Amino acid sequence: MISEQEIFNASILIVDDQQSNIFLLEEMLSEIGYTQLASTVDPCAVYDLHRKNRYDLILLDLQMPNMDGFQVMNRLKDLETNDYLPVLVITAQPAHKLRALWQRVQKILSLNPLILLK
Repeated sequence: MISEQEIFNASILIVDDQQSNIFLLEEMLSEIGYTQLASTVDPCAVYDLHRKNRYDLILLDLQMPNMDGFQVMNRLKDLETNDYLPVLVITAQPAHKLRALWQRVQKILSLNPLILLK
């Protein structure tokens, strides 16, 4: 069984083109005890970052310029030999949820930062 300490030591990469969303997620995760947090606003960097660091979880925004979250997931599939992506997608768009499920995403987080700030 995984200990609580092991859970809080999980390495997490936050990917969002909005720095304010990254800051919000980092603050929330740090407050509850997560210690191994990394982030990027550049979706093109995710493949190399994950290849180098093998994150336990990637929190991935779906709607980004240049390369959206779906394209990021397609690239990441090349790294995973067991057909499992350690990705939790973040979206406020209902249409993206169904598309994400077709990509075999395990969990979808509907995020509305305005609700979180209340």
